[in-house]
Amino acid sequence: MMDFSILLVVATFFAAGIIKGVTGMGLPTVAMGVLGALISPISAASLLIVPSFVTNVWQLVAGPSLGALVRRLWPMMLAIVVGTILGSSLLAGGDTSKTTGALGAALVVYSVYTLVARQLRVAVRLQPLLSPLVGGVTGLVTGSTGVFVIPAVPYLQAIGLEKDELVQALGLSFTVSTIALAAGLAWRGALQLDHLALSALAIVPALVGMWVGQNLRGRIGPRIFSRGFLVAMLLLGTEMASRAVF
Repeated sequence: MMDFSILLVVATFFAAGIIKGVTGMGLPTVAMGVLGALISPISAASLLIVPSFVTNVWQLVAGPSLGALVRRLWPMMLAIVVGTILGSSLLAGGDTSKTTGALGAALVVYSVYTLVARQLRVAVRLQPLLSPLVGGVTGLVTGSTGVFVIPAVPYLQAIGLEKDELVQALGLSFTVSTIALAAGLAWRGALQLDHLALSALAIVPALVGMWVGQNLRGRIGPRIFSRGFLVAMLLLGTEMASRAVF
């Protein structure tokens, strides 16, 4: 049984790493989707802390404009920390399937709309107001579900970042979210330290998968990348929504 568990963790994080390398996201959602079906949400969240942190830091430092992104997005990042710590009581409390399902449905609607309509854009003058609001909501969602996607990903895609800047901004958001989630769970005594060894083991397949995905991304044009990004969001949202049904 232990051998099967290790194999499952390795395969899950390798696949999640490929998706993350191509699109800049997906590792927590894929990991929570697969592992959350077999173990408790709090166990799955504890398991993804280490590989999520390492892959997000790699994604963050590999981009072209870290300093500019930090100066632009720091209010959003600060709000993510506060929201995640406040929302972590829900994840520590148990069942998150309904919340995750609702978020998945919202992600599906957004992805389908953007694929068939014009890309949403957030005016520069509105960003100082919306960034902390989006960060706070993202933090509450992260704390309650262990998933970092909504509404940070659609918002970052809508503020006019180039392909590599978008991936780096996602790395920044996800790194902050991972640290805040670990802090929130630890504060509430819900961080399961007995999973740290298996979580550390997942770093290698996650990084290998991410390297494969990054090489694939380098061969993809901006238009194809944008549509592939939205399709990935659609698939992730469908998986999240399905948890509330099955």
